Formats: sequence, structure tokens, C-alpha cells
Amino acid sequence: MGTVRRVSGADDPQLHDYVGLTDMALRTRREPAEGLFIAEGEKVIRRALDAGYRMRSMLLEEKWLPQLADVVDGVDAPVHLAGLDVLEQVTGYSVHRGALAAMQRRPLPDPGTLLAGAGRVVVLEDVTNHTNVGAVFRAAAGLGVDAVLVTPRCADPLYRRSVKVSMGAVFAVPWTRLPRWPAGVDDLRAAGLTVVALALSPHAVDLRQLAENPPDRLALLLGTEGDGLAPATVAAADRVVRIPMSGGVDSLNVASAAAVAFWALGRV
Repeated sequence: MGTVRRVSGADDPQLHDYVGLTDMALRTRREPAEGLFIAEGEKVIRRALDAGYRMRSMLLEEKWLPQLADVVDGVDAPVHLAGLDVLEQVTGYSVHRGALAAMQRRPLPDPGTLLAGAGRVVVLEDVTNHTNVGAVFRAAAGLGVDAVLVTPRCADPLYRRSVKVSMGAVFAVPWTRLPRWPAGVDDLRAAGLTVVALALSPHAVDLRQLAENPPDRLALLLGTEGDGLAPATVAAADRVVRIPMSGGVDSLNVASAAAVAFWALGRV
């Protein structure tokens, strides 16, 4: 059972994991280095625990204690109770859901382990917006994707915003970070995957054409917001596809495009 304690002030040293959650630059450096991530809201906390992540501590507005009583009873971690004013002082924002948990990260798997036998793989190349990363993971979980790989400069899928937007789907889809890119394209191909780039290219074919007879195993490459995939990445792909558009719109947001492509090429 978690040890429940009441917090009187924002300067409590036991709240270290929760300080300055709105400082993205600080948190994206600090959280991986310290092996933690933040789960926000009852559903996300429960999904993190169900996925096997260990809780380091929990920070709750007191009114949430009854609703999370079974979680408190089931974990061996301190549970800090605080007023909403203290939560806001510690975190730097209004914590509407009133429940935060600091969770312990796990070592990321080797890319080869995830690729072995995977039929549908997604690679996020330098997607830097955490909201988009979370939305892609949610679509991946719901539309039959087996694994997600992120490039070295891609945003952290376990950053609080990504986890929140995904509604915990980041815990449902196996993922890891590639150590090298775009050289990693060769690793995808060596694992037996057909490498498909989603890009606005003169050589791109209609997504529907590929969907009529998709490869048994494929890796779909999605690029960063605005610029899309790097030209070298597009050139390295086996196939290049585009989503047909109308109304003078040339492309979709990366998360929206991902959902369309997952549905067209998926197995749900």
C-alpha cells in the first residue's frame, strides 16, 4: 500500500519529480536522464500501471483519493496529497485532472527485436511536436500498427503531453528510438520490410494504389511537420505514396495523414 502524506507547501523536496512540468526544454532533458516520465489523469495512470510501469510516486488533489483508492492500495510508492494551489505552484499549470504520477521508465528495446516478425511498422522522422507524436501513437494503437520507431531527433513519446494526447496508447504499442538515421532505412530493409515513404513527390503514387495490394510487411516513413521527410529519406525508400487531396489542399497534418495511411494499409 502506498504511504499517504499531506503536503503543506510547494517547496517540499519530495515533489522533485513534479517541479516545472511546463518547462519543456528542461523536462525533455531531465526526464530520460533520470529515468522517469509523468502520467496525468486517472485513465492514463491506470494504463501505465497495467502496462507494467513502476510508480515512483503520485501527486493528488485530495478529492481524487477515493477514486484512486484501489491504485493507492496496490502500489508501493509515496502518495502526496496537496491542495490545487500547491499543485499549480509545483507544476506550473492548472492541473485540471488533479492526479499525476511519476513513473519509472524501462530500457528501450533493440530495434531488431521490434522488427522481427512485425507486419506494420511506423517510423517518425524528426517529428518534434509532442501533440502530433501522441496522436500518431493513438492512431497506431487503434489501427493495427505493430511497432513505432522514432529517429534520434524525434520528440519523446513519453513526454507528458505525448502521453496525455495518446490517452496512454504509447504504452500499448511497442516502440524504440533508432540509433542512426537515415542509415536506419537499410536496417528496415534488411529485416525484410518494404520501406514506404509518405511524401509529396513527383514520383509518389496514390495511396489507394498501394492499398489494393500492400506488401505483407512494410515500414511507413512519416516526416516532420512542415517540411515532411528529408529528400535523402524519400530517395532511399522502396515506394513513395501520397494521399490524394482536393480543395486546393496539398497535404494533411502528420498525425491526420498517419491515421489515413494506417487505415488504408492496416489489418483492422
